[in-house]
Amino acid sequence: MRQPKFVLTLDSDSFDLIIYSLIEMKNRLIREGRYTDAVDDALIELLSVKPRRK
Repeated sequence: MRQPKFVLTLDSDSFDLIIYSLIEMKNRLIREGRYTDAVDDALIELLSVKPRRK
């Protein structure tokens, strides 16, 4: 079954905030000795997106 696709329209400030927040979450999980697989997957997906220009 296909997963639904979501489209987010973000400006550069919002995009940066999301990336920094995910990195901070990953660092916190590493300090706690927990798995970071889900955060890694989210970071890979976000960083692989090509920006669209209007």
